[in-house]
Amino acid sequence: MQIYLDYSATTPTRPEAIATMQQAFTEQWGNPSSLHAWGQRAATALERARVQVARLINAPSESIVFTSGGTEADNLAIFGIARQYTTPQHLVISSVEHSAIAEPVRWLEQTGWQVTRLPVDRQGRVHPLDLKTALQANTVLVSIIYGQSEIGTIQPISELAAIARDYGALFHTDAVQVAGRLPLDVQQLPVDLLSISSHKIYGPQGAGALYIRSGVELVPLIGGGGQEAGLRSGTQAVATIAGFGVAAELANQEMGTETPRLKALRDRLFDQLEDVPGLLPTGDRWNRLPHHVSFCLQDADGDSLNGKALVRQMNLAGIGISAGAACRSGKVTPSPVLQAMGYSDRVAKSGIRLTLGRDTTEADIDWTAMVLKQVLERSRLQPALSRL
Repeated sequence: MQIYLDYSATTPTRPEAIATMQQAFTEQWGNPSSLHAWGQRAATALERARVQVARLINAPSESIVFTSGGTEADNLAIFGIARQYTTPQHLVISSVEHSAIAEPVRWLEQTGWQVTRLPVDRQGRVHPLDLKTALQANTVLVSIIYGQSEIGTIQPISELAAIARDYGALFHTDAVQVAGRLPLDVQQLPVDLLSISSHKIYGPQGAGALYIRSGVELVPLIGGGGQEAGLRSGTQAVATIAGFGVAAELANQEMGTETPRLKALRDRLFDQLEDVPGLLPTGDRWNRLPHHVSFCLQDADGDSLNGKALVRQMNLAGIGISAGAACRSGKVTPSPVLQAMGYSDRVAKSGIRLTLGRDTTEADIDWTAMVLKQVLERSRLQPALSRL
């Protein structure tokens, strides 16, 4: 069996998006900035996609700026605000942000910006009172991830954003893992900036979007022809964006049935693995992404039983999962997310993530649980056998 359980990393491009992209490549290949018929056909495809993506989060279409993906959208949000100031100000993020936020903020910190990283509890959740305490007179932006990609925890974004708004600070959220899986309504959610990505919702890789609330000003990262209302210069990748639009429209239509199905599969996998010795669920079990299951190993033994090793063993069994810890120069380093949640460095090397999608079945879940149990049992027996 071949079972893919890494949908948080990327999703397969759905056939409807591929068909739309093929049409764009053959019939709508003009430059959308051109005034002639070829250009206008491309512009029509581009603006149709903008409407489709906007509907996914209930936003005005003019508030959507297309980017190359979620990382660029996050960077545009952070630097687009920061570059408005001639002197360093204050930013607030969580201690469990994706690197697409953590790295730009670290660069700003090196240039003199003050940064507060909010702590999280053992489930990876930010406490709203900590945000209230962290806000300062010169806080210009708060950025908190909506659904954490490694541990699945969903933050109380509405409450956090309302606190920032009451204080007068702008609020951004990385909603890459949430969009298309849980309802998003920026008319109700008090966020100013929100990032999403195409390839997390069965669209093509290479496209993303940043929602920008009306009245919020950003300094662009890229200068040039002034495309995307001057905020993202460069001729748009029309076919890729068109595929993104179709994927967003279909995700919006299917969410009502797909999200409950994924939650049921998620809980089935958790239930089948809850009694495995030493296998600890990570993240918030209930305030959680609907497709997300994650664990770490309480009895992780150095490099013999870490997340990367488990990924390799599961891959040999035909099952694709992912690990939270990074591997640099052949050495496994602890996951900063698990460290922020209070796990030891040893345990923080052992995180694994199994994320479900449109093609996942109950049979996949049952087979995966059985195989993972067998892999863990073999891994525990090997050190003991080597001592005989």
